[in-house]
Amino acid sequence: MKNIIIAISLAFVITGCATGRQQKGAGEASGSQTLPDFSLKDISGKTHSFSRYLGEKVILISFWATWCEPCKKEMMQLEKIYAERKDRGFTVLSICMDEPETQGDARTFVRQRRFTFPVLLDSESTVTQKLNPRRSAPFSMLVSKKGEVVWRHEGFVSGDEKEVAKVVDAELLK
Repeated sequence: MKNIIIAISLAFVITGCATGRQQKGAGEASGSQTLPDFSLKDISGKTHSFSRYLGEKVILISFWATWCEPCKKEMMQLEKIYAERKDRGFTVLSICMDEPETQGDARTFVRQRRFTFPVLLDSESTVTQKLNPRRSAPFSMLVSKKGEVVWRHEGFVSGDEKEVAKVVDAELLK
């Protein structure tokens, strides 16, 4: 019985991202946190700089990993949200936190699903350490055109995509 409890607890720690929890300040404009610039390569080797999108796009930064099932479900929903809003000044920067040994799995997953938003590889965890030091997965933050974090969300459960769409739409109207 003790082993079962330990196994269940470990499963919740590993997939704790499935709870759909909002972090402190979620849904509220922080106004005080402006993100530093960063550059990462996408799954095809092209470099993307955060600053390239500032002033032009509302940006959803989404941290995920191939070992995280809720992350995979969220990415499917993010593709829909992105496809419906990309022409209105919205983009997704999806940051894969996989270690170098499993980045091949990430590339395969992304190519099979034909995601059209940039999927960036953070193999050295440089961006993850700055923006998501707890390595929560999935973890998303919405960034205004000015570069301010206006919303954060940790986890993903069915229905969260409606909230994501709502906050993105509200920010696009500004």
